[in-house]
Amino acid sequence: MDNNKDNKEDIKKKSGQFYTQNKKKIITLIILFFLSLGTYFYLQDLKQKKSNLISEKYLQAGLFLASNKKEGSTKLLEEVILSKNKFYAILALNTILEKQLITDSTKILEYFEILENLKIDDEKRDLIIFKKALYLYDISSIDEGEKLLKRLIESNSTLAFLAKEILDK
Repeated sequence: MDNNKDNKEDIKKKSGQFYTQNKKKIITLIILFFLSLGTYFYLQDLKQKKSNLISEKYLQAGLFLASNKKEGSTKLLEEVILSKNKFYAILALNTILEKQLITDSTKILEYFEILENLKIDDEKRDLIIFKKALYLYDISSIDEGEKLLKRLIESNSTLAFLAKEILDK
């Protein structure tokens, strides 16, 4: 029993000595931890605000479209695409294509490239490539469209059956 009490006192003494010897390091680590934590939450908040701003621009573009202000809508949708937001950029390009807001095919193809280079899952990327192939067919670049469809087939995409169907026509 006396030995156990001595061990406890020895541990307290050693931990006290460790603290006094490494006081500056311990305090520095605690400060760095809290600074890192604060920085993380700040960056998350900044990311959320940026996402909210992009969503507001997309909604504003929809309102402009509803009131037949195509120029304002097009400008906002282009900003959304250039923001490279994984969700809204794809929707913005779909809206531009659906409403035929931009007729310059090189600009549209640039936007497809931006979307293809986003860090998104393979299914969404394949869908973008499929839409690009259909767009290329639409603007009479059939050879390029066929290359994209063949690439989808070779990669065993979930859209391979649709690509085969289009190529067989």
